[in-house]
Amino acid sequence: MKIGELSARTGASLRSLRYYEQQGLIKPIRQPNGYREYSSLAVEQVQTIQLYLKLGLSTEQISSFLHCVLKNKEAFCEEVLPVYQQKLEEIDRQITLLTMIRSNLVERISSITADMAHPKEDDPCNM
Repeated sequence: MKIGELSARTGASLRSLRYYEQQGLIKPIRQPNGYREYSSLAVEQVQTIQLYLKLGLSTEQISSFLHCVLKNKEAFCEEVLPVYQQKLEEIDRQITLLTMIRSNLVERISSITADMAHPKEDDPCNM
């Protein structure tokens, strides 16, 4: 199938498909005229890539285990679990940071709201 048909069947943009090819995630056959020709397995490959991208994984991370996952179940690919664990740790760090930022913002809002409710007479902003 041509790249346009693969795009239509998977919902992936042409640009994304070209990027996946550049990253070595999919490998079309090049016709003499330069057109890409994809096998019927490319649909499953692209859908699998999209699944992992939705989990927040990078194409580099995906490439480390994609071949194994396409041939076997995830549970039989020892490369998958460490990537998942690393991603979960990264998300936990982001949640901690965002929670701290949120707490700081709530504190600032409370402080500003309290100051607005009880303005000081000698405050230059009130003049």
